[in-house]
Amino acid sequence: MVKKVKSLRLELFLWRESLSALYKIGLCFGMAVCTGLLAGIRIPLPFTPVPITGQVLGVLLSGVFLGRFYGGLSMAIYLLLGIAGIPWFAGWNSLSCFTFFANPTAGYLIGFIFASLFIGRQVDRKIRNRFFWPQLKLMLIGVLIIYASGAFWLFLLTRATLSKIVVMAVLPFIPGDLLKAFLATSISASFLPKKSYNGEIDR
Repeated sequence: MVKKVKSLRLELFLWRESLSALYKIGLCFGMAVCTGLLAGIRIPLPFTPVPITGQVLGVLLSGVFLGRFYGGLSMAIYLLLGIAGIPWFAGWNSLSCFTFFANPTAGYLIGFIFASLFIGRQVDRKIRNRFFWPQLKLMLIGVLIIYASGAFWLFLLTRATLSKIVVMAVLPFIPGDLLKAFLATSISASFLPKKSYNGEIDR
């Protein structure tokens, strides 16, 4: 049974690698939809314009399941279609091109792309990054990338002090994002094959 599961995991990622670019882009749209559904989980906070959402879980997993380039592309698609009018941002809202740059959550949305690109690259590049503890480390770095992008954008909008930016943009989200990182790691470490699927040999 264990051997069969390991074989299925490897076959799944070999299949992913064998797909044409068009089909991979189709998977990107699917991951964008999943992230949009998770955005329906929204908890507003009274002391910051940034709510707690479920999107981060989708972001962390997009790099794992779609790989070094297409994970980031899925988040770019998510961002662009949300700006185009699809209501799948936090609380299932959309942003127009005109309101996006004035929105306090815009930095996080941009950070989603870079976090997914980073995780996807590390997962595809090294086999040893597919085990639980290295995966958890990658997920936490991905969260930090999102925080950095979100905090920087909020600073540009508000010109608040560093301490206030940290309170508004980082501290309230740490407990929830630690939970999401742990959940994403549990899922990804279970699904990722511990053998090469794209020519990598590093362990």
